[in-house]
Amino acid sequence: MTPRALLLIAVALLSPAVAAETGSGGWPATLERIATGVVTIQIDSTRAFDTEWNASSQATGFVVDAERGLILTNRHVVTPGPVTAQAVFLNREEVELKAVYRDPVHDFGFYRYDPSKLRFIRPAELPLYPQGAQVGTEIRVVGNDAGEQLSILAGTLARLDREAPSYGVGKYNDFNTFYFQAASGTSGGSSGSPVLDIAGRVVALNAGGSTGAASSFYLPLDRIVRALDLIRRGLPVPRGTLQTVFEYTPYDELRRLGLRPETEASARRAAPVRTGMLVVAEVQPGSAADGRIAVGDILVAVEGKGVTDFTTLAELLDGSVGREVTLDLERGGRPVRERLRVDDLRSITPDRYLEIGDSVLHTLSWQMARHMNVPVSGAFVANPGYVFGPAGIPRGAVVIELGGQPVASVEDATRILGALPDGTFAPVKYFTLEDTRSPQLRPLRVDRRWFPARICRRDDTQGLWPCEALPEPPEAPAPASASTLFARSGDEVVDALAPSLVLVSFNMPFSVGGGTATPSRSRSATCTSPSPEPWKSRAGSPGSIRCTTWRWSPTIRRRSTARRFARRRSRNGKSGRGRRSSSPGSRRTAGWSRRARAWRRSIPSVSRCHARCSSASPTSPPSA
Repeated sequence: MTPRALLLIAVALLSPAVAAETGSGGWPATLERIATGVVTIQIDSTRAFDTEWNASSQATGFVVDAERGLILTNRHVVTPGPVTAQAVFLNREEVELKAVYRDPVHDFGFYRYDPSKLRFIRPAELPLYPQGAQVGTEIRVVGNDAGEQLSILAGTLARLDREAPSYGVGKYNDFNTFYFQAASGTSGGSSGSPVLDIAGRVVALNAGGSTGAASSFYLPLDRIVRALDLIRRGLPVPRGTLQTVFEYTPYDELRRLGLRPETEASARRAAPVRTGMLVVAEVQPGSAADGRIAVGDILVAVEGKGVTDFTTLAELLDGSVGREVTLDLERGGRPVRERLRVDDLRSITPDRYLEIGDSVLHTLSWQMARHMNVPVSGAFVANPGYVFGPAGIPRGAVVIELGGQPVASVEDATRILGALPDGTFAPVKYFTLEDTRSPQLRPLRVDRRWFPARICRRDDTQGLWPCEALPEPPEAPAPASASTLFARSGDEVVDALAPSLVLVSFNMPFSVGGGTATPSRSRSATCTSPSPEPWKSRAGSPGSIRCTTWRWSPTIRRRSTARRFARRRSRNGKSGRGRRSSSPGSRRTAGWSRRARAWRRSIPSVSRCHARCSSASPTSPPSA
């Protein structure tokens, strides 16, 4: 019998099985059957948190449990922080979504909706089929690609052992997992799309793509299937870690690292489809593994079981949270054995934040600590807001000391800031992503008048972040009197005028009246008295809602309420700059001293300053 005849017989025998599995309609019938289970997700991140800013966007998800209303999508779509979201189904029905799970490391998460809220559609439930991912498998990526409600992109799986894509320093990056790759050309909005085979089964989860090529990257489903099963049963999803990042490295490179021939032969026999092993790429400072294992160590076994891929490693660690495991490694051609504690990934993943003065702080995450190569400790400034922003502390700073006390977590920051009276200053020591080795010190003024002060904690059972207001701060002490001396210039007019000049700093909590909520400074003039009162032009006094600080010389500072030098109407009805006529306030100007009158004649700008002055000597030091 010829080879051609054998091939025809094989195709004839296989065709009934394929037809039974995929149906006679091929891709059109499959796509029609699953389309109702794919949804557009509209996201509003309500707070900056970890690697993400508060922003609005669109993405994709798909129903994996229609009875319970579970939708699978990416972690960066669920977001690590507070989020409001809604799903738009194929018939344009909209339902509210609640975030119920986001993986601490891998790029997947789950939303939940109320199935009873859907009136006119019964969405299809898409089955997860991780074993269907094979090189050469023809696929379709169905989702909200480029903002379209439903796009269908074709491709063929080309790689199953690609390294996790890198999206840049300071951004969310997956690690300790393989990714799949195909040239399907997905773009923005397709995150969270199902990657389908011709039978309508999900073989992978679309996660990202290349900006310089048509390559798309898909997350394998092995850890997703495990998490979904636990969530369905109402159980927590344990996640273990050694706070170590591994890389899959081919055997040729491993030999250069000192892999022994007998170890390679054993690994090849145990996993003949694999072309390499796992190598330590990063060890987090301050972790249990720090100083015990080193970059370049080759992982041979965990608890006596050979490990050559990420799935096996994850299964062993996730099942050993809180316990110690034995690692067999090879370092420079010699065997090394270490016994290490497996940490709970949730303990180094922030699940609460402090909001004070529009600033948002939370405990530093492992995601950001990796980029900085520092221990997972400190309070991360997710949003500088109205309190940390004017102090010059940027987003991404890590606070390590506040008010002279060490800060290891957001709980420490909450305790210290909650005990500071409103309006007081406290020194803040911090470092940034750009320079982690040189801490900086800045004075921070506590201001709780404009925004709520509260601590918010994630509740995955509700899909919400309930908040608890901080206790009222202690009363601030009354400002003490102060005095200063001014250098003499020898010019009588200059020496007399110097104590009446004040540097006025403005900080607007909101953008109102066309102004921007950015700190600004300007000069003003005042006549000294027991209660000095600066007056200045309206152009130099931005906004009617602001916090004002006056500064006489570098040594005296006083906080003020907001005042406004606004336009007034004169008696003839025309708009003017409010020249004061006979009024109780204007009678106070009758006490000008002889020297003050000399100022008005010699300094025109002073004569236009509508200041309330007393008959005290203008050269006497001001009090604040």
